[in-house]
Amino acid sequence: MGKIVRGAPITKGGKFLTGDLGKGVLDALLETLPVEISFVDENDVVRYFNKDGNRIFPRPPSVIGRKVQDCHPKKSLHKVNQILEDFKNNRRDSAEFWIDLDNRKICIRYFAVRDKNGNYLGCLEVTQDITKIQTIKGEKRLL
Repeated sequence: MGKIVRGAPITKGGKFLTGDLGKGVLDALLETLPVEISFVDENDVVRYFNKDGNRIFPRPPSVIGRKVQDCHPKKSLHKVNQILEDFKNNRRDSAEFWIDLDNRKICIRYFAVRDKNGNYLGCLEVTQDITKIQTIKGEKRLL
């Protein structure tokens, strides 16, 4: 095992449950994720999204601060509202869908975000192009 070196955070930031990161590092980490993420707060207001300009479902910066219901097609609003209501009322913690889009398979997952006491903080949307993942056969090991 390597020696653990303890010291100051890489940049000024915050301590998390399992370490500390500066804002710059956290921003870079979120942009590096191989998925798109969006966060909607407990009042259904869009607060964050990553991968600006390179998304499966493009979003303008002006979406920040808007109600999530204003960002979805009317035909899917009943589903969006049902998922959010279920999250808020602790009836479920996730929902998953997949669609075909431009010869790609897109997986869209929603997760209830809760604090350590189980209070609803919002909804995390995770979107990923899983087309290549679906073609995986056998194994490819690191060692």
